[in-house]
Amino acid sequence: MKPFFSIIVFLLLHSSIFAQTLTGKVVNQNEQAIKEANILNTTTNEHTHTNSHGSFSLENVSLGDVIKFSRLGYQSEEVTINDLSTPLTIILSVESIDLDEVIISSEVNPLQLITDIDIQVTPVNSSQDVLRKVPGLFIGQHAGGGKAEQIFLRGFDIDHGTDINLTVDGLPVNMVSHAHGQGYADLHFVIPETIDKVDFGKGLYYEDKGNFTTTGYVDFKTKEHIDISMIKLEAGQFDTYRLLGMFNIMNTAQHTAYLASEYLSTDSFFDSPQNFNRINIFGKYTGFITESDKLGVTISNFSSKWDASGQIPQRAVDSGLISRFGAIDDTEGGNTSRTNLLVNYDKIIDGSSTLKSSVYWSAYDFELYSNFTFLLEDPINGDQIRQKEDRTIFGLNSEYQKAFSLNKVKGTWQAGISLRNDQSKDNELSRSRNRIETLEQIQFGDVNETNVGAYLGANIHLNKWTFNPSVRIDYFDFQYNDNLLGIYETQNETEAIVSPKLNVFYNASNKLQLYAKAGQGFHSNDTRVVVARGGETILPSAFGADVGFVWKPTSKMLFNLAYWYLHLEQEFVYVGDAGIVEPSGETQRQGIDLSYRYQVLPWLFFNLDANYTHARSVDEPSEADLIPLAADFTLVGGLNIVHKSGFFGSINVRHLNDRPANEDNSIVAEGYTITDMNLGYTWKKVSLGIQIQNLFDQEWNETQFATESRLSGELDSVEEIHFTPGTPFFFKTTLQYNF
Repeated sequence: MKPFFSIIVFLLLHSSIFAQTLTGKVVNQNEQAIKEANILNTTTNEHTHTNSHGSFSLENVSLGDVIKFSRLGYQSEEVTINDLSTPLTIILSVESIDLDEVIISSEVNPLQLITDIDIQVTPVNSSQDVLRKVPGLFIGQHAGGGKAEQIFLRGFDIDHGTDINLTVDGLPVNMVSHAHGQGYADLHFVIPETIDKVDFGKGLYYEDKGNFTTTGYVDFKTKEHIDISMIKLEAGQFDTYRLLGMFNIMNTAQHTAYLASEYLSTDSFFDSPQNFNRINIFGKYTGFITESDKLGVTISNFSSKWDASGQIPQRAVDSGLISRFGAIDDTEGGNTSRTNLLVNYDKIIDGSSTLKSSVYWSAYDFELYSNFTFLLEDPINGDQIRQKEDRTIFGLNSEYQKAFSLNKVKGTWQAGISLRNDQSKDNELSRSRNRIETLEQIQFGDVNETNVGAYLGANIHLNKWTFNPSVRIDYFDFQYNDNLLGIYETQNETEAIVSPKLNVFYNASNKLQLYAKAGQGFHSNDTRVVVARGGETILPSAFGADVGFVWKPTSKMLFNLAYWYLHLEQEFVYVGDAGIVEPSGETQRQGIDLSYRYQVLPWLFFNLDANYTHARSVDEPSEADLIPLAADFTLVGGLNIVHKSGFFGSINVRHLNDRPANEDNSIVAEGYTITDMNLGYTWKKVSLGIQIQNLFDQEWNETQFATESRLSGELDSVEEIHFTPGTPFFFKTTLQYNF
């Protein structure tokens, strides 16, 4: 009896011996994989999520356990387990968004839940909205819609992308050593309606993100499939028209494909017609070659041309020389195009390891005419400049990930490599006149820049704790051939940088996560700056830390609060009289980020993002240590309606505080508060809506710079605010037909 009694005691004390691993797949009604679905064992509180194939593996499951399957935008399902030997297939039905379905997990970026909610409540409906989906990120357009937007985040005037890493499905957007400025990131090749998710992270704590990841990163994920085809027509004031078509080519459980095309034209609200037009074409195929091999192919092409009124001096408006929407030189403008080919390959090697790889190619050209200082440098011909280049980009990314489990410790480790080569031919800065005649070539040469990266990291789960140590190594080869030298000579510099990072998460429950992050990142300098300075400060480092939490105080609320700090070895400062950026000294910033989402009623949603920043230059005296255009406070808030009857609408407010335009705050860039709204109704196949930008017709300046300039008839130059006016009251109607 004694051995038998011992066995009984052992089984009672170790009842988990009966627990096994539950495997399966989560799909939609078309039997297509649903990524990042939540799987929660309501009996033990253990949880996991599906991978890119829709597959999952949940440990410590016993017969009789109740498993909940959920995903934002789908109706949740609960299943009582009565068989552990057969893999499950769970079908989730599409349903109106419900914050009840949100589970805070250490396995999925919880901050991404904020943009997941926003995308479904207020879908992106214009290229201007693409970046605004990132909480705390502001943009400004100062070349009539054709040029990349100016970006503001965490007290940075990022210009066009120097301190933020932007990608689309992993395809890099930032252009190194660009004719207009380092990190130039033009997202206008993205058709807004193709966006499915906005994956973002603030700070520099992510091993798979390399160059430009100082304030953070944003990766726009396009849809893998569309359930219906549609045609959309938009028409608005200022001769604004947009035609969009999205066509479902294939939509089966194993293979999906669709095409999208967009045409946009407008004269805009400026006194001189903008003559803007843009054409986008996008095609995407996703297929399962085998049960464990997934292939994706994306092809896109974009072209755009425009005229612009540029930045105008405040004194010209005050004197009555021009109106707020006038121009000193209305021959500004440009044209640009980009063609992309992206191939993604995901492979499940076995039950615990995966391999994700991608290769890409882009052909890009750019030509921009600007006049920032008018008659300061050349009183006869004027100060117009041309910036031009033709570029080819090649690259690849690959990551191997393997899961492990040892006693109470489990998790994953990942290793990755990346390669990127940019060849910018005839990279040019010239003085020009009337957008026709070239007066002088200031810079003219060929850039060949290569970046090789490698990283190693782990996600170690120990009870409620998750530790994410990692290290990244980047090597750069900068090559420049100056065509103005008169002889062939390759100027070359190389440098490497090591970026360690450590993130710690504590999941108190599936409703509360506390986190602390620290790490090192960097942004590279322009190749021409690197070779001219003999390799000095090639890869200035950034050091940062975040401490915060993500919390669901109720089932209908989501709240994020974080304190952050960031120190940069080198800053980039805008130089108005040349239209370029140049390196400056060390800076430090710290601040508070707050985001709040609340589902007031099943059909009514409230959003709020508030951000405070204290930004200073380290080496400057206290009376002149302000950082030009660094915003100290921003706020975005709104109410959004998505009713099952078909009615939808929103009203949203965005506020940007006054900010210093120069180091001693003697020139101030005025802040603004702008309200936008939209209303509409959807029938079975038809949707009709209206959109109003700047509902109360506020006078506001979208971009502002402290610039020294001289106008005709002036003996001396004047330094003051030069601005591009923001959109006045702008009404637009939208008609969409689904088939």
